Amino acid sequence: MKYGRKRVLVTGGAGFLGSHLCERLLAEGNDVLCVDNLFTGTKDNIVHLLDNPYFELVRHDVTFPLYVEVDEIYNLACPASPIHYQRDPVQTTKTSVHGAINMLGLAKRVGAKIFQASTSEVYGDPEVHPQTEDYRGSVNPIGPRACYDEGKRCAETLFFDYWRQHDLRIKVARIFNTFGPRMHPDDGRVVSNFIVQALEGRPITLYGDGSQTRSFCFVDDLIEGFIRLMGSDDTITGPINLGNPREMTVRELAEMVVAMVGNKAEIVYRPLPADDPLQRQPNIALAKEKLGWEPKVTLENGLERTIAYFRERMKV
Repeated sequence: MKYGRKRVLVTGGAGFLGSHLCERLLAEGNDVLCVDNLFTGTKDNIVHLLDNPYFELVRHDVTFPLYVEVDEIYNLACPASPIHYQRDPVQTTKTSVHGAINMLGLAKRVGAKIFQASTSEVYGDPEVHPQTEDYRGSVNPIGPRACYDEGKRCAETLFFDYWRQHDLRIKVARIFNTFGPRMHPDDGRVVSNFIVQALEGRPITLYGDGSQTRSFCFVDDLIEGFIRLMGSDDTITGPINLGNPREMTVRELAEMVVAMVGNKAEIVYRPLPADDPLQRQPNIALAKEKLGWEPKVTLENGLERTIAYFRERMKV
């Protein structure tokens, strides 16, 4: 039996999701090692944690090996928005693939349980709707989004090979669109885009005709899913979809944000980016069955909290 605090490593811990996860892990009495190279993460997200004696920030790039002693690893390191991951696509692929190899190697050496933050983008532009975990996806391996999509697919391959070959305890979550406080205002994602544009009184930019669908999960719900998956029986490896099954068009979201912000804003249309999925909705039956998990925060309540965060950050 182990005594004392559990030592938990979070790669990408200064990012949007990572900072919320670090916060939750500290609240549960863990000793948290946050590793981030601050490519898209920021100290602003974790500055309120720096005085906690059980929190440590290490500036490190996961494409290089890391030698630490930990009990659990959450591997979240990777730019997650198209603007960020397409800025340096080679580095994005390296982060997913080399990062997975290095973290899996660390987990093998120290006997740690390891969690992989995968993505709904492994499904590509899906031909099955809603998406279930047994769907193998429709991904363009040479397109501008492939650095992220295929990088994450390869990371899943590595996780399951380490599980089969080395009996590593693995957990793989496929994350669908998530939003909430600490999103980067310039990440190019629809929720942050719409909120920032509406608060500044600028036109709201829609790509295509706005009929493409997305499903939006509030960050608190997602982190609860992480914790439940990591704490589940070792026979539950995943992949497991984590997201909100409430589907809506991007145009409906834009209209909702404009109404909630209260500024009058026109909607302008731009061409749809290459390989942008037309549909995205998780089937979360497996998460309900295996983890007893489903989202609790409504889209409206989550948007209110996110808009309030951006108002404070932007001083508008």
